[in-house]
Amino acid sequence: MIQARAMLLGLGLLLALPGRSQQVAVIKFPELQKRLSRPTDTTYVVNFWATWCAPCVKELPNFEQVGTTYANQKVKVLLVSLDYASQLDKKVRPFVRQRALKSEVVLLNESDPNSWLEEVDAKWTGSIPFTLIVNNKTKQRATFERELSKAQLTAALQKFL
Repeated sequence: MIQARAMLLGLGLLLALPGRSQQVAVIKFPELQKRLSRPTDTTYVVNFWATWCAPCVKELPNFEQVGTTYANQKVKVLLVSLDYASQLDKKVRPFVRQRALKSEVVLLNESDPNSWLEEVDAKWTGSIPFTLIVNNKTKQRATFERELSKAQLTAALQKFL
């Protein structure tokens, strides 16, 4: 009985270790731009979102599912949080942990969206959620300035595969 309790306690502590939870890197736009312009045959599904954006939060499971479904193919899901960097520990990391997000999450630390929005997409007004699907090798690119259902996201991605 005591051994079982000790084992359960040890397991609980192991699962609670901060190193075991999803990491959220804070990056600047040039780093994001560099990653998105790599000349690879990987298709990137990049979702710009924020913890305070209800449609963004609603569609996040769709991106998680795409990441899982296409895990064995050259598809990479990247979730780009547009929350303030000051909210990283208070909101973003707890949000990512509570929802057990498996996709890579980064926080874009840029105070002036007007300095980089047009470089992501000339037609992007700044509304979120915003999704970019890009494959640099095939020179394919699609953008969506709205919430995407699982079916819409899957259909858009299929055009790249």
